[in-house]
Amino acid sequence: MCEVEEDYTDEPVQRAAATSVAQKCMKCKDGSAVLVIRVGDAFCKSCFREYFVHKFRAMLGKTRLIFPGEQVLLALSGGPTSSAMLCQVQEGLCREAPKKLRFSPGIIHIDEGAVCGRSLEERQATLSQLEGVFQASGFPYHIVYLEEVFKLPNSMLQTVSSSPANHGENYKEAVDGFLQKQQETLIHAVKRPTVVEQWNATHSEEQVQTKLAQLSICDLFSKEISENTFSETSSSGELPFTLAQTEAIKELFSSIKTLTAKEELLQTLRQHLLLYTARIKGYTKIMMGDSCTRLAVKLLTNISLGRGASLAIDIGFSDNRYGDIMIVRPMREYSSKEIAFYNKLFDVPNVFTPALDTKASDKASIHRLTESFVNKLQTDFPSTVSTVYRTSEKLSTACSDFNYGAEQTEKCLLCLCAMDTKVEEASAFHATLISEKLSLKQSPDQMPIKKVTVQSCCGGDGEEEKGKCCDAHSEVCYSTGSSNRTTDLLTLLCYSCRLTVKDMVSLDLLPQYVLSEAERRKRRAQVREQIQEFLLAPEEETDATSS
Repeated sequence: MCEVEEDYTDEPVQRAAATSVAQKCMKCKDGSAVLVIRVGDAFCKSCFREYFVHKFRAMLGKTRLIFPGEQVLLALSGGPTSSAMLCQVQEGLCREAPKKLRFSPGIIHIDEGAVCGRSLEERQATLSQLEGVFQASGFPYHIVYLEEVFKLPNSMLQTVSSSPANHGENYKEAVDGFLQKQQETLIHAVKRPTVVEQWNATHSEEQVQTKLAQLSICDLFSKEISENTFSETSSSGELPFTLAQTEAIKELFSSIKTLTAKEELLQTLRQHLLLYTARIKGYTKIMMGDSCTRLAVKLLTNISLGRGASLAIDIGFSDNRYGDIMIVRPMREYSSKEIAFYNKLFDVPNVFTPALDTKASDKASIHRLTESFVNKLQTDFPSTVSTVYRTSEKLSTACSDFNYGAEQTEKCLLCLCAMDTKVEEASAFHATLISEKLSLKQSPDQMPIKKVTVQSCCGGDGEEEKGKCCDAHSEVCYSTGSSNRTTDLLTLLCYSCRLTVKDMVSLDLLPQYVLSEAERRKRRAQVREQIQEFLLAPEEETDATSS
């Protein structure tokens, strides 16, 4: 309460002094700060490096999902985040690293230039720069083109196992076993006599020097051979796709009406290529370079697109929807500002690759609009990204647990998440469906009057010869099936993927493995419906097994 005798002064309100790089490092208290990450968080160069490295290894250490000796595929686009992730893996595998990483990495890059309007020469120029970065890392790499989705097998969308591979032991036992195996290998290598020792025992010094020179030349030649054969696409001059497949992928994306649907379909096809490559190359984990800023934008975008039921696996550290392959996001604790500073201070190479939304306006798609909103809000309120990101850590839906035991028919055909359309009738989803059906209906006075004629199933005038309609050996007319294909496909999709498919002009442009899997699930559902009365209910089956 204000008092009459209270003395008021005109002293200005004192504000906290803004942090500047002229201050000392907040960690070592000795070196001068070279950057300020957040308010009050000033670091010198060496302390910032330790802070950055520790955060990456702590994220992998506390989750304990990557076991020693496991094959891990690094998904690299060439951008700042994925390049920083590659640098962290390289440093973690060094012999001098205090907390050394013990998995076997590989690199994959997916070239999406066909849908971004880039010529083949421009794509090859970018790939040559990326190959230089990949070869410098010393890891095996695989370059995959987006056109290769038309070569994926029909079994691509079938889950291999219901849960990730079980190691049969805890993390500590796996580490001890890995270290023991390494020690045995090292002891065995030490006991074996070297080439120099063998030659010293039987040859003169001059002969030994001559042989060593020959060995060094052979080693150099073999090293050049191995560097040139890291990737299947770089060692051979032929591209793993045809011109017809390039035109098919262009036609597919040109038939989509909105940029939002194009980006969603591109992300889905990219995930399918990553999953297929990991399976055929023997990898069990895929590392994605999603930063904290990217995940904050993705959280709001997915909510806008109706993917709220799968937020826990779309944003979380691990994604186990595929069963045998797990996706991990070790860069999710880093903001885009921290990554940019790290790449600048320590000369981390990265290659710019134009994306589908490059040079697009802020309102071109939901993804661009959300990204612009978050970035502008972050400028005025620096805790925006961290607040949204921390909120995502608290999200846990039933779908994330349901993905382990969900049957194949209960998963979305495209994104392979648990179906979120299996809800009761008194729900917002069914209300949306009813509203959509009513809006498509025409009133009697608006319906055109047509002459009633007997038409054939192919839409002709009924004069087709018997046995020549569509297919003489087919029981279903192709024209009738084509009209119902959209409806049949929508029943196999989650709510968000339905919105993507609805923006497509024709479903016939989709890759064949998607259409084949849809047909397989449809036939399976029909057979299940026919034998439904002979099947046991899940409760009855459990009781019968226990008794």
